[in-house]
Amino acid sequence: MTSDTPLIAFEDFVPGEISTYGRYAVTREEAIEFSAEFDPQPFHLTDEGGKASLLGALSASGWHSSAMLMRMNCDHFITHSTSMGGPGIEEMKWVKPVFPGDVLSVRRTVLDARVSASKPDRGIVRFRFELLNQNGDVVLIQVNPIFFGRRTAEAAHV
Repeated sequence: MTSDTPLIAFEDFVPGEISTYGRYAVTREEAIEFSAEFDPQPFHLTDEGGKASLLGALSASGWHSSAMLMRMNCDHFITHSTSMGGPGIEEMKWVKPVFPGDVLSVRRTVLDARVSASKPDRGIVRFRFELLNQNGDVVLIQVNPIFFGRRTAEAAHV
């Protein structure tokens, strides 16, 4: 992006809008490295541990899946926006395991958007993010609001 490229702002998010983006190839090495540091359960660390689990094979940590979702969100829109962060996650579900070799993408739905009553220079956009594998299966669902600056100073005084 160049400095004259406009940032994505609150006004750009339309309730009901669905977009898909991203491509993240999950590697065995990265899955094991992340899990060794942050979620050292046997089924995330070795093939044997994975085979002995309910999952039947080595799988990425759900927290790693969440981090991969965040990476794709940052690359696609957050770092090119007026994002001011968010107050938390309303819902997080790990629907299916993520395995090394999977290729992930994101389906983002804008659930609702409203101007902040207490700070009219910003709005709150609530999203549903679905992490999809290469077969189109939903592997993770996350619902959360994010604060975005409004595009113009005049809008803040409406």
